[in-house]
Amino acid sequence: QVQLVESGGGLVQAGGSLRLSCAASGRTFSSYSMGWFRQTPGKEREFVAAVHWLGNAYYGDSVKGRFTISRDNAKNTVYLQMNSLKAEDTAVYYCAAQTASYRGGLINLNDYTYWGQGTQVTVSS
Repeated sequence: QVQLVESGGGLVQAGGSLRLSCAASGRTFSSYSMGWFRQTPGKEREFVAAVHWLGNAYYGDSVKGRFTISRDNAKNTVYLQMNSLKAEDTAVYYCAAQTASYRGGLINLNDYTYWGQGTQVTVSS
């Protein structure tokens, strides 16, 4: 089992920055890929970014060039640095983890087995 705890959400003005963190339990963090998704009321959960267990990063089109995902395997933590925030980035952001044996894709909800509780990000315009 992997438990994920997100932090770092909050209220920020448009154009500002926030950094989300996701701390994972377990001793095999370096062996599985991690992702960030977001969701607003009435909409499906949307892929934001993912970092492969080998270190490669992938981004949704709406955040490319503004968001950066990274991981610190020594701290069992994945980060999402969000810059140039827009009102449309307002959402609940969820951290997700794959199983250590999963070697499928990275951008779909069903690629992930474990989910955090979510953290609210609100961008005021």
